[in-house]
Amino acid sequence: MSEADKTYGLLTETSSFAETRNPARQRHLPAQAALNWLKAGWRDMLVQPGLSVVYGGAVFAITALLLWMLVASGRDYILFPAIAGYMIVAPVLAIGLYEKSRALEAGGHPTLSTMLVVRPRAGAQVFFTGLLLCLLMLVWMRAAVLLYALFFGVKPFPGLDGIVGMLFTTPMGWAMLIVGTLVGGLFAAFAFAVSIFSIPMLLDRRTDALTAMATSMAMVWNNLTPMFAWGAIVLALFVASAVTGFLGFILIFPLLGHATWHAYRAMR
Repeated sequence: MSEADKTYGLLTETSSFAETRNPARQRHLPAQAALNWLKAGWRDMLVQPGLSVVYGGAVFAITALLLWMLVASGRDYILFPAIAGYMIVAPVLAIGLYEKSRALEAGGHPTLSTMLVVRPRAGAQVFFTGLLLCLLMLVWMRAAVLLYALFFGVKPFPGLDGIVGMLFTTPMGWAMLIVGTLVGGLFAAFAFAVSIFSIPMLLDRRTDALTAMATSMAMVWNNLTPMFAWGAIVLALFVASAVTGFLGFILIFPLLGHATWHAYRAMR
């Protein structure tokens, strides 16, 4: 069909799936590449391991403090959305781990001070990106509260002891779980795509936040096979950390942080 024969009912021309793909962004990596990133992250952890463990311990302490504040202030009704939304802002917290991996790659000697006081090449653009990710997390948490109200109306939150029974033993609870999983999955996919490479990129290059986030999304979209595998690994390890009361963060968070840097380097 010639270009002149095409007719559209829209103001702008629509694109097929293939047309949204950019060969310049495709790296043709197999799903196994995600395991290679994890192995490279583990190797970085073993170099001056105390730095990574201390960093992971600090992240665990911050996480435990925030969760305690939610429960102590009577806001336990947003506890589970907050835990799920934590993954949205995690790449910002991992910037010190990216810095350690970057320094090791360059043949340098990272220190705890350089990991805690990072000087990204993009400057304050990292702060702007973190702010956008925090806003996205707040939108997700508000959406989760609205979903609860949609299915259970003005019924008071039954507390952490009662919510499990409400969700898994009632038809309305199952319906909310299904819809909430779908909505949360959309938030998670978008947050993963815009953040997975944007923070490492802002550390590594002089660019702006929106360009970094758009580039990150483009890299994910054009490399779905390894990125699906990497997303599954991140989710599995995050759930494992949550099961341990987030004590697992002390080792798992640094491992994922270092591995994410190697994912970025493989995709850039």
